Amino acid sequence: MFRFFSKIWNEFKEYIILVLLLILSLIILSSNEKPGIKKVHSLAFGAFATITSVISDVINTAKVESENERLRKINAELMLQVNKLREHAIVNEELRKLLSLKDTLNYPLIPATIVSKSLTKSQSTITISGGEKNGIKPGMPVINDMGLIGIVHSTSQDYAIARTLKNIDLKLAVKDERSRVDGILKWNGEDLVIVDVPKTFDIEPGDRIISSELSSIVPIPVPVGVVLGLSKVAEGIFNEVKVKPFVDFVTVENVFVLGIVQSKQKKNLELNFYRRDGK
Repeated sequence: MFRFFSKIWNEFKEYIILVLLLILSLIILSSNEKPGIKKVHSLAFGAFATITSVISDVINTAKVESENERLRKINAELMLQVNKLREHAIVNEELRKLLSLKDTLNYPLIPATIVSKSLTKSQSTITISGGEKNGIKPGMPVINDMGLIGIVHSTSQDYAIARTLKNIDLKLAVKDERSRVDGILKWNGEDLVIVDVPKTFDIEPGDRIISSELSSIVPIPVPVGVVLGLSKVAEGIFNEVKVKPFVDFVTVENVFVLGIVQSKQKKNLELNFYRRDGK
């Protein structure tokens, strides 16, 4: 033990003596009552307090910055978790609506999810996670709880491509739900319109448009959209009816394929309807 203290003394005796002298000086200064010594005493302790305060502020600032960074990280993580929960809630609500739709129909509904979208100006299509092995065939309607989305155009074993209502290659026989007026719905590249409607026909803004029983594609009443207005054709006796679709094609994710295939007789009827319309 003596060797240990001796070794420490030999290596650090200068520092030990300096510390002892400083302590002794502070004791003497604090016990001296002379005015000059008191002034030095005050200045010394004031300087010490100032230095201590600055060092404390620096340390506290560093701690606050570190704490703020930690809190920002926690807030970011919470934001991601809340956003994920909101996403789950939206999907859950959509799926619940789809399930309630399925319960109200006696037609075969094949559930599917949209895996990709091609929403161009003239030929919008969607690809869904279901194909021939799921019983999906070309010509089957694609719907959700809001209404008609499009028609299946082509299929593979696992996937199917459907033309949406905003596709110039898709034409559909529809009717005004209130007045029972029939017409042909198509996409003109800018708007969804019912073409060549006689000006004497009873169609008004706000009327609901549904698929017609004359249709070989969707022969049951499926909601399509609502009439926004009528644009009068300058020449002739026809109007063009602008329709706003019920379905938001940008946000839709989960769908049903309506598993119905129409007879050849019904298809010929719609083809004749198209030819009479001149489309």
